[in-house]
Formats: sequence, C-alpha cells, structure tokens
Amino acid sequence: MARHDETALHDALRIGDAERDAVMVALHDHFAEGRLDRAELDERLEAVLSARTRGDLRAIVRDLPSPTGLPEPRKEAPWEPGHAWEPGMAVMFGGPGHPAWHRHQRHMARRHRQMAQRHRPGPLFPAFPVVFAVFLVLAFTAGPGTGLLVALQIALAVWILRAVLLAFGIRRSRRHAPGS
Repeated sequence: MARHDETALHDALRIGDAERDAVMVALHDHFAEGRLDRAELDERLEAVLSARTRGDLRAIVRDLPSPTGLPEPRKEAPWEPGHAWEPGMAVMFGGPGHPAWHRHQRHMARRHRQMAQRHRPGPLFPAFPVVFAVFLVLAFTAGPGTGLLVALQIALAVWILRAVLLAFGIRRSRRHAPGS
C-alpha cells in the first residue's frame, strides 16, 4: 500500500523540459526500432509537449519497453567500499547524472524537430514533366537524337540552377545563424 501511494505521489509531480526531452528521445529510439509508426510518433510527441506531470508522461509510454525516458524506480543496492564504480562515477564520466547528458538529450530532441520540419513533403519541382514533354515534341518533329540532346541540355541547366539556388540558400542560413 505504501509503495502504491509513493507511486501516485511521484506521478503527481510536475515536470520540466528535461523530463519531456528524455521521453522524446526514448520515443525516437522506439520509432527507429520499429515499435511506433510516424503518425503515432508525432501524436505521442505532441502529447509529451503538453504533458504537465510524470503521470501524464507515464501514460504516453505505458505500452513501450524500457528505456522510456522516465526515471527508473530506485533499487537500493548496498554499496561496498572499494567497488569499481563508486557513487558519482557515472556523473564524472558523463553518465545520466552529468549536466552534459541533459544538454545532449535537449539537443537530440531539438534536432529531431528540425529534421521533421525539414523533411515535410512540399510541392515537387516540375522539371521532369517539362523536359519529357520537350523530348516528345522534338522526337516527333526533329528526330529522337535531337530531342534527347535538347532534353539533356535542359536537364543540365535546371540541375545547375537548382544547385546554385541551394548553395545560396545554405550560405544565407549560415550567415543568419546565431553565434556566427
């Protein structure tokens, strides 16, 4: 009974960004392992961002195996002097208690959000249908050799134009990046 009350009290605690980020990283890992599909991952990530308590987070990852990003229940093991891993060693070597660990988790969650925004499908570039139409028209009027040559020249010009636009787009985003 005391254990159940302790869990209920623990689940009622409010959470911060570090806890949300840890669960988001765990959800991405489960997505990468095939336990979640893209739609379910997006749905759960939105739920994580709106979660207020540890109980809210626990409900989001209830059906997933460990690690879930939630702190594991503490199992009090007796510590023996001279043990290879003394208390604090995980912190010293960059383990879960180390400040860099939390920065890493926040960085990974931010990186996923950026990648998700970057890979949203947008309008397709209509160069292929245009080049194919030019090829067909020239193939029937001036011959297939001429049609193929002109189509390849147009494709090369479009490719160079897109490469230049992409290069300027990347340079512009680097110039306006914070800390540059």
